[in-house]
Amino acid sequence: MSETAARTLARMFERMSEVIEAEKDHLSELDGAVGDGDHGITMSIGFKAVTSALAGLDLDEASLSDVMSTAASGFLDAVGASTGPLYATGFRRAARVLTGRDRLDLAACRDMLTAIAEGIRERGKAQRGDKTMLDVWLPAAEAATAAVAHNLSKQDFWKAVETAAENGAAATATMIATKGRAARLRERSLGHPDPGAASAALLIKTIASLQF
Repeated sequence: MSETAARTLARMFERMSEVIEAEKDHLSELDGAVGDGDHGITMSIGFKAVTSALAGLDLDEASLSDVMSTAASGFLDAVGASTGPLYATGFRRAARVLTGRDRLDLAACRDMLTAIAEGIRERGKAQRGDKTMLDVWLPAAEAATAAVAHNLSKQDFWKAVETAAENGAAATATMIATKGRAARLRERSLGHPDPGAASAALLIKTIASLQF
């Protein structure tokens, strides 16, 4: 197991926590329009717990799968609301596909993104178009799959993934919520971007910025 790969993945989560912390007030403001107004706080708590859990991991000995599994447990232990099980399931699914791998090449990154998206979809029983974080994770995973299939460069791979995520988040403002607390608003949710999609786009932008 490469020390660099494990530490890079751990640094990804640390950077995610920093970005969410910086944007938590904005995310909660978005959530205030369609939900309980606490999404930013919830995400901040979750990713702080992840970085704390990873701090206890021996990254010289840990595998990529160990890092993902630890992140999943840390997030779930800290966040009991729906977001906790969703991300924990996604991270655990990613841990599975990273088992036995020691490099974060583009194929591994494609599989990681796809596993997170599929884990969230299965746990949340949601689909694209439901005005959720899946409107970001699924397009990002699809973009990653297409990028590898077309043998795009690392830079173009991540550009495609980030663009898909940003477009997916923006598109949620044109959707009527059918899942979660926002579903109670129905047509009144129109015009408001989904906070979960907004935070998901931030996470994917963070991953893309590391240029694995």
